[in-house]
Amino acid sequence: MEADYRGLGRCTSCFWLAVAFDAVGLVVLLIGVFVNVFFYDLLIYAGAIVIFLSLIWWVFWYSGNIEVPPAELEDDVGLLKKDKGALSGVRGVVRRLSSRMSSGIMNSFRRNAGRSNTRTPGVQTSGSPVAVVMATVGPRDNPPINAVPTPAETSPV
Repeated sequence: MEADYRGLGRCTSCFWLAVAFDAVGLVVLLIGVFVNVFFYDLLIYAGAIVIFLSLIWWVFWYSGNIEVPPAELEDDVGLLKKDKGALSGVRGVVRRLSSRMSSGIMNSFRRNAGRSNTRTPGVQTSGSPVAVVMATVGPRDNPPINAVPTPAETSPV
């Protein structure tokens, strides 16, 4: 026999945590608004954040109290008894085709898991790394500038 939940429902701890978060958040928020302290903005933001976090507990409490009859759960969680008559006709054909295609796709992913299909045709790849040397190149039109002029540049000819 199923227990009869009255009043607050099944998740009373989530309910009381939500109420506590709301109360603490409201007190902190009101202290930040009405008390003359230099960190009032911190209190206002902290109170608002605590009230926002209480929504988590309200959602937990609400979700824990949703009752779904087992008859509605049969198809969703696999409790539906499979009989031969259910897989006949158009529904059965579509179900078998769908499962065959999805298993084929999944098997192709499993077969190609170790391979890489991003290779360029005609390019040989090896397992060893390749070193690339890079150098800074300046403009080709200007000759290199020496810090100290050479004697040939300073003598008049």
